[in-house]
Amino acid sequence: MDNIKDLFDVFPRSGRVEWIGIRPERRVAVEAVDSIDVSEKKGILGDHYSGQSGNRHVTLIQAEHLPVVAALTGRDVLDPAVVRRNIVVSGLNLLALKDHKIQIGDVVLQITGQCHPCSKMETALGPGGYNAMRGHGGMTAKVIQGGSLRVGDEVMPVRQNL
Repeated sequence: MDNIKDLFDVFPRSGRVEWIGIRPERRVAVEAVDSIDVSEKKGILGDHYSGQSGNRHVTLIQAEHLPVVAALTGRDVLDPAVVRRNIVVSGLNLLALKDHKIQIGDVVLQITGQCHPCSKMETALGPGGYNAMRGHGGMTAKVIQGGSLRVGDEVMPVRQNL
């Protein structure tokens, strides 16, 4: 590999879905589920944002960032539902996957950008919660190929430069 661009497609290992959450209605808490169905047009079926979110069909956060945010907010642990993301992934640097496709089960997602924290993090995490989440908020994704995914599924980057 002589070209630095080639390195953008090399990851040490695949990741794993650790947790999935949806909000079936507006203004309700995120609830953990074992699996979700997603579609190219609607995003996550059964989520209140379904069909409204364009390049933000799905939000993902690294499991490795949850202990960091917990530590920054003085907590021992952080329930993923509190940070309001849909999928917690371990084992992959999600930021390095920007503009890449990933496959989870039979689903293909295009990572579209960072999922910056919103002002609700100040309420959910307490004073300073917004700043604790900055740089740790995860990524947004668009559904390229719909299907089902579940907790425990492998998360594999789709090689771009074959």
